[in-house]
Parts: sequence; C-alpha cells; structure tokens
Amino acid sequence: MTAVPCLCGIDPGLKGGLAFYFSSYDKISCEDLPVANGSVDAATLAARIRQLAPTVAVVEAQSARPGQGVSSCFQIGRGFGTIIGVVAALGVPLHVVSPAAWKKHFHLDKDKEKSRALALRLWPGQADMFKLKKHEARAEAALIARFYAERILK
Repeated sequence: MTAVPCLCGIDPGLKGGLAFYFSSYDKISCEDLPVANGSVDAATLAARIRQLAPTVAVVEAQSARPGQGVSSCFQIGRGFGTIIGVVAALGVPLHVVSPAAWKKHFHLDKDKEKSRALALRLWPGQADMFKLKKHEARAEAALIARFYAERILK
C-alpha cells in the first residue's frame, strides 16, 4: 500500500495554527500551534509533527511590519526560528511561502475571517476545527497546506 502524502501547514505565531492535510483524500486535521510560557513549545510541536510524519512542511514567512516594537519583532522571529528548527531537526523538507502568495491563490486579503469562511466551505464535514472566530489561524494553516498541494505539487 502506498503512503498517502501528508502536508503540514503552519501559520506561525503565539496564536498560530498547525494543520495536516491529506490531499489524496482532501482531509484536514487542525489544531492550535502549541505554546507554553509565551513561546512556541518546540517539544510538543516536534512530537506532533513526528506523529503524523508529513512529507513536507509549509510555513508562512514572517517579517517585521512598520510600527511594530522591537520586543514584538524579536518574539515573532524567535517563534519562526523555533518552527524552522524543529522542522529541520526532524528532517522534514521545508517550503516557506509568503502570505501574499498563498492568499492570492485563494483570492483572499488580510481579513483572517475570510480565510476561516473559506476553510468552512472547503471542508464542511470537518467544520468543528474552524467553528469559532479564534480558529482563524487553524484555517490559515489548512489553506497554506492546500496551497502547496494545488500550486507546488501539480
């Protein structure tokens, strides 16, 4: 039996999302990015990625924005670095995608609620993962993984 490709999508941040997309079946599994003591929990993230053994991890690129404080920029960079480090340590191939690239593919803008609405439409049988407004990052992680399946794998 051939293994079904699993794509891991990650929307970084302390309120980020983690998704595992099985493109052959169009099934998604989403959860909040594990966070402990104000940082991405590397050990829990590694355990979860190891458990589902994705063929690739697709992570949204992070950058500083005008008006952000030094502390915020450092926190964003530290979280992004933790994610990249965990993925690399596990030997999972990594693809970093800009927010503009994957959002353009789905005709989305900066409104995260539109991402959540799209995820609800794409995976109606799995709507519980996206049912609350606070699940926007889960939806974006799912869409990041689906973007890779639709644009890069094809």
